[in-house]
Amino acid sequence: MQIVVTGASGLLGSALVPALRADGHVVVTLVRREPRGPDEARWDPDGGQLDASVLAGVDAVVHLAGAGIGDHRWTESYRQKILDSRVHGTRLLAGALAARRSASGVGEAGGASEAGGVGEAAGDGGRPVVLLSASGTGWYGVSADEPVDETAPAGTGFLADVVRAWEAATAPAADAGVRVCLLRSGVVLAGRGGVLARQLPLFRLGVGGRLGSGRQWVSWISLDDWVAAARFLLATGGRADGGSAVSGSAVSGSAVSGSAVSGSAVSGSAVSGSAVSGLAVSGPADDGSAVAGPVNLVAPGAVTGAEFARTLGTVLRRPAILPVPRLALRAVVGGLADEAALASQRVVPRVLTDAGYQFRHPELAGALRAVLNR
Repeated sequence: MQIVVTGASGLLGSALVPALRADGHVVVTLVRREPRGPDEARWDPDGGQLDASVLAGVDAVVHLAGAGIGDHRWTESYRQKILDSRVHGTRLLAGALAARRSASGVGEAGGASEAGGVGEAAGDGGRPVVLLSASGTGWYGVSADEPVDETAPAGTGFLADVVRAWEAATAPAADAGVRVCLLRSGVVLAGRGGVLARQLPLFRLGVGGRLGSGRQWVSWISLDDWVAAARFLLATGGRADGGSAVSGSAVSGSAVSGSAVSGSAVSGSAVSGSAVSGLAVSGPADDGSAVAGPVNLVAPGAVTGAEFARTLGTVLRRPAILPVPRLALRAVVGGLADEAALASQRVVPRVLTDAGYQFRHPELAGALRAVLNR
């Protein structure tokens, strides 16, 4: 397969790209700087610029770019950056893929711009195309104490509003017949980078513990499983024209416009006529090729925050008895505390399991041992 990847330098992309190349796929990464070789191409998501020739002949696009959720304190300006860095790039890629699908044949490739300047693009000759677009379990809000799967409606809160706009921005591609998978990732466990890496120093010193009350649910996935699940979903053979085994999950007829972030919510943003619901599996699949719509990238074994801390302490052979009070956490990280660190999300990977994906690390202890080489 010929695959284009954004966000290749991040935690997920830096693990996925080498795996795809090891599988024999041809991978081109989109970068904001000047390309350093033929396996890179430049784009400018903030300026809405993408040379449509980059997508000519590709079989898949994996879109992972976006400002880090936990990298900075959530000031008003950084909240806006979190939103814009997701919606602008997604809308640009979705529009370019839609233009490619609608082209009558292979013609002169032109440019694409978010502001409506999708130029004349090379057609795909009717070949299947898939877009794996990053998303998050933030869709479900901050208080999902009961199990929720991909059919659950959006919750409330800043991240839920961001995810709603982010997923709606894929609509042009889905409407054009591109198979779109929305990767609602939970907490990704990796030895270097991500949430776990920030917790390890304290736990290794024996001063780690639960965050807040510890009653909140944590939906996690090992980095190995995340990469394997993405490869599973990229498998060829699926159809996006109604012949898919997973149906009723289209993101269509939506508009994302005039968005601004104010306080703790996305305001002035219209996400209308959009539905990411009613997802039904009408037949078994064993390669992920028939999956479209939202996909929860989480392991089946969600745990409470207290259990997460105990298990991590056990794996490291260190005590985990010093909790971090809610007020202290809020004082240090601000809004990130309630929306992420203390959010309760008991998410179920129904679409993945129904499609036949086999988790390498379904339980937390085994995942932590694998990640930390214990």
